[in-house]
Amino acid sequence: MDSPVPPLPTGPGPRRRDRHGRGMRGPVAPPQVPLSTSRAAAFGDLVQDSVERLERRWPQLAEVDFLVLDVPPAGRGGGGDDSDAWAAESVPLGGMIAATSAHPARIVIYRRPVEIRTKSRDERAMFVHEIIVEQVAELLGLSPESVDPRYGDEQD
Repeated sequence: MDSPVPPLPTGPGPRRRDRHGRGMRGPVAPPQVPLSTSRAAAFGDLVQDSVERLERRWPQLAEVDFLVLDVPPAGRGGGGDDSDAWAAESVPLGGMIAATSAHPARIVIYRRPVEIRTKSRDERAMFVHEIIVEQVAELLGLSPESVDPRYGDEQD
């Protein structure tokens, strides 16, 4: 007896989960819920909050570019296989690039090294603020305590 249903392919190939013709599922959470915010966007918000807090006290920081990069660039010290240099070198958490005629001063925060060293969002926010205060102090030629009097305090 012939069956009207064709046999299922048994060979390798993509298997689809759209069994009932309903299409792909939608997002897990709506865009306004914090769950839908990526880690990079949440980290960028922490940096922006810290910068806004410092700009109220130091208006000249409006001319400074604040950047967030995932990781520091590799091979800062040149090419070659310097395994001893890698062992002695610490991973930077941020950096400052002085202003030139081509671009304004820049302060860079490296997201992944900061995230690895912190456990909670509050701890991360405090750590990001300390890094930014240190970089701003270096840029302005001041001590971190004069840039932000609460620098080094446990509570923000």
